[in-house]
Order: sequence, then structure tokens, then C-alpha cells
Amino acid sequence: MYVGIISDTHDNVPMIKKAMSLFRDRDVDHIIHGGDFVAPFSMEALVEPGIPLTAVFGNNDGERKGLSSLCDTLYEPPHRFKLSGRTIVLTHDPETLTEDVRAGADVLIHGHTHEVRMEEGPPLLLNPGEASGWVSGKKTVAFLDLESLEIEVVDLENEES
Repeated sequence: MYVGIISDTHDNVPMIKKAMSLFRDRDVDHIIHGGDFVAPFSMEALVEPGIPLTAVFGNNDGERKGLSSLCDTLYEPPHRFKLSGRTIVLTHDPETLTEDVRAGADVLIHGHTHEVRMEEGPPLLLNPGEASGWVSGKKTVAFLDLESLEIEVVDLENEES
């Protein structure tokens, strides 16, 4: 299974749409979002492609009721789930990745820091960076092959879509 991973979109709808276009072009089977959508109109752009989405709230997501009304797979972090036989723990703030939360996970995904982070496992640890570019100036997403656990980080500014 091929997964598109995005985080910290912070209402940058043009970059969200660019990421969604790239996810469609690369035939991702599932999208994972590490939190900080901010407003419901950002969520609308994320669910528009019709690709299954699993997401967690971030610390800047104030309109939780509005966000939840658009996505029934939006959870309080940390959220543990199975995808293609892999146990994934998804959170926003990496500080919540305590030893008990990490236990038994194949993949840990977080956002919050706005910096790309990849650490080989087990478990594999990944932060796709920020798609918005508001903090670092870099607009990135990641792709994860759940069979091989290979990761590719892509700069949205350098991608044609």
C-alpha cells in the first residue's frame, strides 16, 4: 500500500490542493495527516480527492466540531490504527510518543515541528515537514510504501502537478 503523508497545512489551500493533485497523480491508496489544518475550509480541500484519509487534531485546530463534521476519520492524538498489516501511531506533537505509545508500532508519524524527520526503526519515525511553508519556507509531503517502509520526501514547490 502506498501512502501520502502531510501535516501542518495551516490553511494554505493552494499547497493543500497541490499536494492532493500529487497524491492523485502518484496513485496513493491512503492519506495520513498529522494535524494543524486550522479551519474547516482546509479540510474540504483534503477530502475533495476522495482518497481515504486518517488524521489527528493539532494544537492549532480550534474549530474541531467543524473539522470533524467534514471527516469522520479525524481523531484525538495519539491515534493507533492498522493499515495494510502495519501498526501506525499518528500524533501531532512528538512529545506524546512515550514508550508505552510506541510499544508494538511499526510506524510513528508526527507533525508539529515543521521539520522533516526520518529515523529508521523499528519503529520507523517520520515527520513529513510542513505543507504550508509558513514557518520553514519549505513545503513538503512524504510518500511511504507500507510494504518496504521506504520513504520519499517531496518539495511541493519543485513538483509539477
